[in-house]
Parts: sequence; C-alpha cells; structure tokens
Amino acid sequence: MERRQFLRVCAASAAAGATPALAAPDATPRFYARVRLVDAGGARLRAATVPVRRNLLFHYPFATTPCFLLNLGRPPKASARLRTADQRAYEWQGGVGPQRAIVAYSAICAHQLTYPTRDISFISFRGERSARNPHADVIHCCSEHSQYDPAEGGRVVAGPAPQPLAAILLEHDARSDELFAVGTLGGEMFNQFFAKFEFRLALENGGAARRAVEGQATVMPLENYCRQQVQC
Repeated sequence: MERRQFLRVCAASAAAGATPALAAPDATPRFYARVRLVDAGGARLRAATVPVRRNLLFHYPFATTPCFLLNLGRPPKASARLRTADQRAYEWQGGVGPQRAIVAYSAICAHQLTYPTRDISFISFRGERSARNPHADVIHCCSEHSQYDPAEGGRVVAGPAPQPLAAILLEHDARSDELFAVGTLGGEMFNQFFAKFEFRLALENGGAARRAVEGQATVMPLENYCRQQVQC
C-alpha cells in the first residue's frame, strides 16, 4: 500500500472493534472499524469491477448511516482544501484505486439531513445537467437543490448546504484489488441525523439505530436499495 494508506491502516486497526464516537463535526480524520466492502452476494468488491458513474450505496460507520461509493471514471483533483460549517479547515486527498477515481461520501445531505431510505431517495449522483441542475457529475439533493462535487472532496457547488458532504476514507489493497472503509473526513452529521431520525431508524432496524458496522459492508446499486429515486 502507499505510505499514506499504511498510516491509515495503523490508525484504523487501533480503533477496530470500538463503538464509533458520536462527537461534534470534526475537521480531522476520524477512524472507525476497518470494514471490507463486499457485493450483494458477499464476494469481496474489487476496484476493477466498480462501475463508472453509477450510484452505489453502502452503510458506514453505523448500520443506518448511508454512503455513496462512486467510480468517477477519471482522476479527481489531487487534493481539495475545504471547511466545515464551523470553519474548521481540512484537506481531502483524492480517491483510491485505478486513476484514484473511486471515492465515497456520506449520503446524508449537509443541509436538511435528507438521505436515501428504502422507499425513496431525494439525493443521488447525477451525471447529466438538467433544468434544476446546471452542473454535471454532482451529488444532487432535490430537497433544496444542494449540489456537491465528488471530484473535489464533496465541495458545495450550488444550493444552501453550509458545508461539503463528509468524505468516507477508503483504502485500496493493490495486491488483492480489495476496497475498505476506515473512517470519515470533514463535517460528520451523525449527531444531528440521530437526533432527527433515531425513532424511525430504530423501528426500521430492530432498535439498532446506532449499531456500529464491523467486518464488512454490503455495496449495492441505489436502485436495488430504494424503490424510487426522485429526479429534479
């Protein structure tokens, strides 16, 4: 692995098995359990098989907190300097895998906490421009039309969102071509998310709204997870 990835592995290994802390949004990396990404059949997900510019969903670091996995199909910016809503600076250092094009972000909108549910998703990656979406290749939330650039660390490019989407830190094992989630970077929204939706999440998940993900996380196409995707 690259040196930067190796350091992440060390930090993540130290935190593995611990219950994720529900701290206020923090601009520094936060490491949780090192979790292998697998496909719907339970097979280890390989970077070479991640489809280009398609909405893929998994849950991390909690069983109820959704994330997008995206293959941009091109190298993103080498790095991006960003700030959280409370003005804490941080630096996103790009993706992993071939061309460093594989990235991941929390699928919880930083504005009104809109997120994909089993019934419907108002937020997703949009490859094409539209009447309400002047930008191509962005994560677009139809609730209030916040738009985020996944090639620049989830930077806000339109709409009222006060900060970028929180990035999910990934590792790529070049020898096996496997992918792992190890933590987050930027302004986490988990405290606010649970404060707003915990009762519903607990009902939908057998009371385990805050269960930490360990071992592996299943990646699936967004359309296989939710019944309807709102286009705007």
